[in-house]
Amino acid sequence: MNDKFLNLLGMARKSGKLSLGHDAAISSIVKNKAKLCIISFEGSERLKKEMAHACSFEDKNIPVLITKYETLELSKAIGSKAAVITVDDEGFGKALQERYNEDI
Repeated sequence: MNDKFLNLLGMARKSGKLSLGHDAAISSIVKNKAKLCIISFEGSERLKKEMAHACSFEDKNIPVLITKYETLELSKAIGSKAAVITVDDEGFGKALQERYNEDI
């Protein structure tokens, strides 16, 4: 895996700074732990809308990043299958956004 974004995502996972999957991501958002929401490009429109709404509900202003990655690519990076991931650490959240924007 030569992709810097995916490598950093894997490091965040090893550090225990991610919430994986729909239910865990919603819980992280509700508890104000989430700093970034990452969604696979092939996630359903319903999932994308629901997560965008949750991330902006009550002025939360959590950035939502709909990536160029398939669920399989994200899953390989984190070692678990998930189409939606929240990053629960501000440092990792900012770094992942920067890395993603560098790659575009």
